[in-house]
Amino acid sequence: MKIRSKPRRTLLKQSALAVTFAACGLLGLAPSAAVADANYPDRPVRVVVNFPAGGAADQIARAITTPLSEAMGETFVVENKGGANGNIGGEIVARAKPDGYTLLVSSGGMVSINPTIYPEMSFDPMEDLTPVAAAARVLVFLEVNDTVDVDTAEEFIEYLKANPGKLSYSSPGNGSSPHLAGELFAQAADIDALHVPYRGGAPAMQDLLGGQVNFMFDPGLGLSNVDAGKLKMLAVGSPKRSTRYPDVRTLDEVGLEGFDADSYFGIYAPAGTPDDIIEKLNVEINKIVSSPDFAEKMLSLGAEPAVMTPDEFNQQALDDFERFGKLIKERNIMAVN
Repeated sequence: MKIRSKPRRTLLKQSALAVTFAACGLLGLAPSAAVADANYPDRPVRVVVNFPAGGAADQIARAITTPLSEAMGETFVVENKGGANGNIGGEIVARAKPDGYTLLVSSGGMVSINPTIYPEMSFDPMEDLTPVAAAARVLVFLEVNDTVDVDTAEEFIEYLKANPGKLSYSSPGNGSSPHLAGELFAQAADIDALHVPYRGGAPAMQDLLGGQVNFMFDPGLGLSNVDAGKLKMLAVGSPKRSTRYPDVRTLDEVGLEGFDADSYFGIYAPAGTPDDIIEKLNVEINKIVSSPDFAEKMLSLGAEPAVMTPDEFNQQALDDFERFGKLIKERNIMAVN
C-alpha cells in the first residue's frame, strides 16, 4: 500500500483557505466566518474515544478533556465508541461535520496500522481525518508469569529458542500494538511463539495472570500486578527507558538493536476542519500535556507525555505507517473480524 501524506496536504489547504478568509474579512467580504472562528467553541464539543471505557485511550482522553473544558470555557464530552480496532469510532468522526465540534481520541494505530491489516475499510483515516495534537507515547512492557522460570530478557530469549513454538503470548487483538510488539520481538530475536488474540486488553491480561499464556507485551494494564509481584517485567519495548521503571532495560539495550514498539495516542478531527480551530486546540492541548498533573497521570499508565504540532503528529503517523507496514507485510498480519 502506497504511503500517503493527505493529512499534511489537507492542513496546507486549510492554511491557504484561512489566509483567504482572513483577507476577505479585512475587506468586509466574509466577516461571519471570522467571528465564528474567533468564538470557537461556543457549545459543547463531542470527543469520541474509539476504544472501550477504562483503557489507555479513554484515560488519556479524560486527562485532557477535563482541563480543556476549563481552559476553553465549554464542555468537552467523552463518548466511547469501541470496536474493530478503533475503526467504528474513527468512522464516526471521519463522517462528522468538520466544524471542530466532533473530535477523536485514538491510538495512532487506527490511522497508521489499520489500513494495512484490513482488506477493506469504509473510510480512509489518512484522508478523512486531520491530526490535531499528540497526547502520549504509550510503551509496551515485556512481562512473564510464573510459568516461565527466567530472571532476565536474555534468559527468556534463550528459553524461547530452546522451546520453539511451545510458549504463547496474549494481545488485545490482531494488529494491536501489543500484537505487533510480539511479532517484532519474534522477528528480532529469531524465536517462535504462539500469538493468542483476545477481544480487548483486560481478558488478555486476565489469562496472563491465570497462566493460560506465558507472556505479554503489556501497554500498561498490568503494571499494578508487576508492582505486586504477580508478574515479572523483563524489558521495555521502547527506544527509551520508562520514567516509571527507570531501572528496567529496553530491548534495544538487551541486544535487539533498534527495537521500537511504541505507539502514539492523540487527537484528530474530520478532514476539512478549519486550520485556526486546529491550531487553537493544539495550543491548549499542548499546555495540558506539558503540565505536571498530566505527566503524573501518564506515569500511572506507564506512558510518557508527547507534545507535537499537527504537522509533527502527522509525520509520526506517516513514519509509523511505513515502519509497521513493513513488519505487517513480512509477517503476513491480517485483522480477524
